[in-house]
Amino acid sequence: MPDPAMLLDVAGLHATIDSKEILKGVDMRIPHGEIHALMGPNGSGKSTLAYALTGHPKYQITAGSATLKGTDLLPLTADLRAQLGVFLSFQHPTAIPGVTMVNFLRAAMRSQGKELSAREFLTRLTYEMAELKMDESFRSRYINDGFSGGEKKRAEILQMALLQPQLAILDEPDSGLDVDALRIVADGVRRAVEGSAGKMGVLLITHYNRILEYLRPDTVHIFSAGRVVASGGPSLAKEIEAMGYEGLLGEVAPVSASA
Repeated sequence: MPDPAMLLDVAGLHATIDSKEILKGVDMRIPHGEIHALMGPNGSGKSTLAYALTGHPKYQITAGSATLKGTDLLPLTADLRAQLGVFLSFQHPTAIPGVTMVNFLRAAMRSQGKELSAREFLTRLTYEMAELKMDESFRSRYINDGFSGGEKKRAEILQMALLQPQLAILDEPDSGLDVDALRIVADGVRRAVEGSAGKMGVLLITHYNRILEYLRPDTVHIFSAGRVVASGGPSLAKEIEAMGYEGLLGEVAPVSASA
C-alpha cells in the first residue's frame, strides 16, 4: 500500500539505452516538501535516472518500479507524466527560435489545466521574472535563442515556478553560473518549494556543494555505477567535496551514461 507521506518512491529500477544497462537497481524515496540532492561522478547514470523518471522514449525500463503519490509512472508517456506533475529542468536547454517565452509559458500552463486570465497570467509572470532578476524583454524573446548560460537556467526555473509541479527534477541547474546567478536560481527553487505548502519535492542533480549551501537539502544521495550507494544529510556533500568520491567510497566504476 502506498505511503501517503511519500511523493516519489523508486524501487529496484533498472533501465537500458541501446541495449546497454545504465540503471542497475535504483532505490530512492522523496517525501512531500523535501529537497534531495543527487551527486556522483561523471558517467554514473544521474541524468539517465532523470530521463527514465520523466519518460524519455530512448530509455527502456527493464525492472523495478517508480510511483508518484502512489500512481505508477512507468506505463505513462512523457506528456502524461508532466500532466501528473513531473517537471524536468534540462542540463542543456534547447533553443526554439520562433516561439516566444510568453506564448510557450501560457501554452504549457494550459496543457496542465492551469488556465488563468490574461491579466492574472501577466501579473504572475511579471512577479516571478522580477524574483529571478529577469528583464521584462524576456517575454518576447524566443525560447533560449541567444540566451547566456545563466539566462537559460533562470528560464528553466521560471517555468518551474509557473507550472508548480509535484516533483521537480533539476539536472545541474548550477552549471556555468556565477555566484550571483547561483544565488538567484537557488532562491527560486527554495521559494517554489516553500510556496507549495509542503507538496512539492525536488530531486536536484549536481556535482558541487555550492548550490546546496543555499538550498540546504534534506537528504544527499551518492550515485555510482547506476545506483544509489549512500545517503545522508547535507554534511555528506561536504565530505564529498573534501575527499572526492573515491576517497569517500573507494574505487568507483562508472558506466557509460550521460550525467
